[in-house]
Amino acid sequence: MPNEDRLDQACAWIARLRSDTLNSTDRREFTAWMAQSPDNRRAFDEMSELWGDLGALAHLPVDELFPESAPRPRAGHSDNNAAADGTAVWNLPQWLMGGGLAAACLAVALWVGNQWLAGNSDFRQQTYVTAVGETRTVALADGSQVQLNTNTELRVSFSREERRAQLLRGEAYFEVARQTARPFSVAAGRANIRVLGTKFNVERNPGNTRVSVTGGTVAVSEAQAASGLRPESVKLKRNQKVSVSAVGIGQVGNTSADEALDWTRGVLVFDRTPLAEALEELNRYLTVPAVADASVRDRPLSGTFELSDPDNTLTAIAAALDLQQDHSDPNLTLLSPKRN
Repeated sequence: MPNEDRLDQACAWIARLRSDTLNSTDRREFTAWMAQSPDNRRAFDEMSELWGDLGALAHLPVDELFPESAPRPRAGHSDNNAAADGTAVWNLPQWLMGGGLAAACLAVALWVGNQWLAGNSDFRQQTYVTAVGETRTVALADGSQVQLNTNTELRVSFSREERRAQLLRGEAYFEVARQTARPFSVAAGRANIRVLGTKFNVERNPGNTRVSVTGGTVAVSEAQAASGLRPESVKLKRNQKVSVSAVGIGQVGNTSADEALDWTRGVLVFDRTPLAEALEELNRYLTVPAVADASVRDRPLSGTFELSDPDNTLTAIAAALDLQQDHSDPNLTLLSPKRN
């Protein structure tokens, strides 16, 4: 597998091949670098896949990329023969395609690099969305994996220097591939999360963002702070969690993989969780959201609740806390104390 140094070299070549000052010496050096080691070819392949896939190759003007960069046959030699000194005599399409996948990635990388260096943000960005009741696992170009909870929207944007994601709504569990040279950051409401390679869950709620770590170390900071103040930040380790809201970063608490990832198993697990917080999680699955009356929003809720029927789950929660459901507003369900 290519190491980070080779991957950096591959990135540098993608940028260099797009340079206005590219000359024949650069082209010869690139050819030599590609031939130097199979790891170089694999590194170039990986970095090309970071920006796109080989489906883009069909849209590239391959014959026009570098018409003078491939060695030309000398007089008396056919295109199918090699020169007496062993110099390749392929024309450009053969030179590009003859190397198979890695060489073909050159064409992809050149086209992708053009979009990248020109600042085409639409090309670099990808958005993943789940509907209510749907979950999804996506594999990112850097080898990271993200599980999206129901009613979630995630936007991902990679560059050579960094990997960015923005959780626009919902909840996601990140398993980030470690790349020391390119940190991975997530913006979610009032929270910014920054890692190199770790596992963590992010819940974006209307009033706060909760971050739970199941592996590695995560830096969490405020996205904004009061005028004249520096944003607060905290480092979380495995089995720690924190909430970020308009009033700042809350107290670091303990958690577990079972608690943080209960939704991936189709259940919600609460352990003396305030009712208002529990309803925020359940609302991801309800077509009509539920809220707690101010007099009961802090009531502790404990138990494991199935998510296969969210409406029945809401009924079970109301029964467990001896509450009634008010459906007078068709767009909102209110849980309040039962009237005598």
